[in-house]
Amino acid sequence: MVIYRAKNYQDLSRKAANIISAQIIMKPDCVVGLATGSSPVGTYRQLIEWYKKGDLDFSRVTTINLDEYKGLGPDNEQSYRYFMNANLFDHVNIDKAHTFVPDGLEPDPEKACADYNEVIRSHGGIDLQLLGLGRNGHIGFNEPGAAFEKETHCVDLAESTIEANKRFFASEEEVPRQAYTMGIKNIMQAKKILLIASGEEKAEALKKALYGPITPAVPASILQLHNDVTVIADEAALKLL
Repeated sequence: MVIYRAKNYQDLSRKAANIISAQIIMKPDCVVGLATGSSPVGTYRQLIEWYKKGDLDFSRVTTINLDEYKGLGPDNEQSYRYFMNANLFDHVNIDKAHTFVPDGLEPDPEKACADYNEVIRSHGGIDLQLLGLGRNGHIGFNEPGAAFEKETHCVDLAESTIEANKRFFASEEEVPRQAYTMGIKNIMQAKKILLIASGEEKAEALKKALYGPITPAVPASILQLHNDVTVIADEAALKLL
């Protein structure tokens, strides 16, 4: 595990974008696992900037996102498909047929999850997986207590996650209570993992994830067992280390 200290969010975003762009340049037809939420927005912005300068080509890249709210379709502004289009895909030359997000409108959880596992398998697995870190230590929507051996599954969102995400919705009642998420097993099968964390509110989770016991109570702690993890965090997130 390599830990990079970033001066601030902008520096973190640039460092993370550097690693993703290096992956794309080294292997133009790579499979990149992507994340949503506030943490990666700056990284995506930096990738778009480099694309517009002619430094990056997304035409052969495949992306596979971590998760999607159950019940939200691509046209819903709070869906993660909409988020990815607005924050990255609409601004670069990626083929949207090669961008995958779980189908939030599939009512049958078993089918939705089996289909998504097949997407990952059929593309030969993930070369580089980008992860944010939840305040409770979750990665993807794998909440504390999630079994490490799970693949894509339907999850009941923790109250702390609903609380953290309600700022994106008109009211707390509108926040979905379930999501489809890649499981810990899917994440751990990625060849490389890039974890980013920003802000003081992530400091406790980051400390537990990197230096605490490996336990389902802190899902990100499993990353200690992966053989190629890069962590980029700003000074606020690293303040307890």
